[in-house]
Amino acid sequence: MNPFTDVCWECVFPFTVSGVNVSGGYSDYTTYNQALCFCGGFPPKAGIPLSFWSPEILIDVTRHAYKLLGLGGMSIGSANVRNRGAVSVTSSGSSENSFYHVHYYKFPLLSILGLFTDFECIESEEVDIGYMSELDPLWNDDQLSFILNAEAALFSQSAAQIACAADCTLSTMDKPNDKLFWCAGCLGSLYPFTGSVAHHQGGIQASSLLVHRLLAKMHRSYFLKGYENKNFCEAKFMPVIKKTLYKTQLAYPRAQTKGPCNALGKSTVMWGAGKSYPKGGEDFVYLVWRKKQCCLDAVSKAIGAQ
Repeated sequence: MNPFTDVCWECVFPFTVSGVNVSGGYSDYTTYNQALCFCGGFPPKAGIPLSFWSPEILIDVTRHAYKLLGLGGMSIGSANVRNRGAVSVTSSGSSENSFYHVHYYKFPLLSILGLFTDFECIESEEVDIGYMSELDPLWNDDQLSFILNAEAALFSQSAAQIACAADCTLSTMDKPNDKLFWCAGCLGSLYPFTGSVAHHQGGIQASSLLVHRLLAKMHRSYFLKGYENKNFCEAKFMPVIKKTLYKTQLAYPRAQTKGPCNALGKSTVMWGAGKSYPKGGEDFVYLVWRKKQCCLDAVSKAIGAQ
């Protein structure tokens, strides 16, 4: 992925300072009106609350086991493993289902490019592979994955699924709703946390759904942290994903370089048109943007500048 030509850099906006959107023309999923922030610890800190979006995660969605698209398409190990990715037609011929492998990379792009190196809201991290579905027995077994998402039995009820129709509309309007955490908008069912897509409508739809599932799975596994709406001091582990903390963009096979980036669950009808094609365009890489919030210690910065 080329960080200059394949990244939608306008997705870093909006940039909000003390509750004021200073980027103009960009709206956010959530807002706040705090002019100051206060953090505990020793010594305690008072500062200015900031929020913005940072590209921090790459996710492969591929039909080929051990093919690391995020690392240039290199293959490792043996691809002759159980449940290689595929798209198949059901016995009735009325619908398709599919299976894909996924790979999760820590990809702190701002740090990689050396941007904002002195900005305390950006952690200095390196690229790392955080998850490979080929090594996870839960990824290709819907019943075994019930261990992680037992609540799936509750949300399979008709009333819960009816609510997901509203989630589809809200997500497509770039207004994801964290209260409907069991819904994946217009993309399909968030559960189970596996690589199986029961109603495959196309590669973009299926891969977008699996990006959402993987993020939800990583939260459930206590791998990912996030910020509460009015917490600017530290990220905390969240076993239930907050959809308003994420937005995505397609980076491969055809990069989505114009905003806005996509809310989780957003319909792929408009932004996904022409992004997938036979023979070379059926595997996908997504760049995931995360909401960053921090309390900028303006007093210490001012003293240090003297």
